[in-house]
Amino acid sequence: MSDNYHQQFELSEKTAVITGASKGIGAAMAKAFASFGAKVIVSSRKQEAVEEVASKIREQGGEATAVACHVGHEDQLINLITQAVGNYGPVDILVSNAAINPVYGPMAEVDGNIFDKIMTVNVKSCFTLANLCHPIMKANGGGSMINIASVEGLKPSFGLGLYSVSKAALIMLTKNQAKEWGPDGIRSNVICPGLIKTKFSAAIWQDDKVMNQIEKHLPMGRMATPDEMTGLAVFLASNASRYCTGGVYTADGGHMIA
Repeated sequence: MSDNYHQQFELSEKTAVITGASKGIGAAMAKAFASFGAKVIVSSRKQEAVEEVASKIREQGGEATAVACHVGHEDQLINLITQAVGNYGPVDILVSNAAINPVYGPMAEVDGNIFDKIMTVNVKSCFTLANLCHPIMKANGGGSMINIASVEGLKPSFGLGLYSVSKAALIMLTKNQAKEWGPDGIRSNVICPGLIKTKFSAAIWQDDKVMNQIEKHLPMGRMATPDEMTGLAVFLASNASRYCTGGVYTADGGHMIA
């Protein structure tokens, strides 16, 4: 093993695909990966939004390409990976971050169409993308898959039932990927963020009463910013975590121990 510990975190010559990367956690990870040398495919539904993130990365000397992709459509997932390989070569890092939560309330009040929509975006898209990348990574000697779940997949909260179910499924999907694909040199890990200040969670942190309760509950007494998720992601993407697979990593300010 090299004594150059800093070099273990380098992502130079690696290609990373990140979904849900037009804002929040995904955008922060895209910028962080690029700063460590990765060639990044920035992906989300709207081309204009992902191009804005990719442009900022290029302005700072990084390498990035914007590819619009609605993860709920398989043909667009295929195109995303095709574009990634065509632009930069084999995919080394896959971050499945895109997710939705269109409802808040009791599960008994949610119909089957909403269930299907949540599971398609939050679980099936991650399954499909991983399966598309598996033969590429295997042929290339390995790779790192990082699924972004949530502490809601570990400990449910009222009103987020189906979202919790989808994230629990994603955690188990990650563990099965790790078990099956370890011999191929492919690592699969999952990050479970707590409350992060993003547009996705705005309904929570914009409510002073709710935030008051949350801050009293959390050992660290505050929510996180998207940038605070990037260190863990860089670790899992890099050679620094080369013996880590099937791991469930929380970054939640102590939510799970409170």
